Amino acid sequence: MTSPTNTILTDRFSQLLQKREHPQTLCPSEVARSFSTSELETLKVASWRDLMPQLRQMSFQARDRGEIEILQRGELVSSDCQLDDVRGPIRIRKVQDL
Repeated sequence: MTSPTNTILTDRFSQLLQKREHPQTLCPSEVARSFSTSELETLKVASWRDLMPQLRQMSFQARDRGEIEILQRGELVSSDCQLDDVRGPIRIRKVQDL
C-alpha cells in the first residue's frame, strides 16, 4: 500500500520532472526543496534534507521501472548499480523517446 507521504513525494517528483525535456536533468534535492514549511510539517519532517533518502530510493525504483535515467558526474549510472553502490549527488532525467 502506498503511504500518503509517498504519494505526495511521487506527485511532486513527477510534476517537476515533466517540466524538463530530455536531456535536461533534475536533482532530487530540487524536489525536496520545493516543499514549503507547512508542507514539510504535513510530511512530518523538520527539513527538506529529511526527504532525501526516500527521494533517492524513489529515483532508483523509477529507474528500475524504466521511467528515468540516473546520472552521476554527467555519466549514466548503469542499471546493475544499486542505491547502496552510489555515493554523492545524482541527477535524474527522462528516458529519451525513440
